[in-house]
Amino acid sequence: QVQLVESGGGLVQAGGSLRLSCVASARTFSGYVMGWFRQAPGKEREFVAAISWTGGSTYYADSVQDRFTISRDNAKNTVYLQMNSLKPEDTAVYYCNAVTPATDPGTWEAAQGSWGQGTQVTVSS
Repeated sequence: QVQLVESGGGLVQAGGSLRLSCVASARTFSGYVMGWFRQAPGKEREFVAAISWTGGSTYYADSVQDRFTISRDNAKNTVYLQMNSLKPEDTAVYYCNAVTPATDPGTWEAAQGSWGQGTQVTVSS
């Protein structure tokens, strides 16, 4: 059974920080590249960041490069997203999932179609 449980969201002022966590079932997590996505109201879900199984490679959307850091703890089946210098445009529901390379080079998509409930991040100006 696929299980993804995101947490750590909240309300923060612009310039602030939050750390998101996602606990996944071993079936979803083990051996997979893991990633974070976000969906703002009225917009499609978009890729944010991804990390390889070993943690040796990370990938970021241009909009979050140098502000967000993705990491993982394989012993805990957990992936994290440290978000610094938050902006109002970062406001969205954040989701994690296993990822796979998308058709467009350098982009990523969810490796399976089940999603968790997400965690709301709201950044006030």
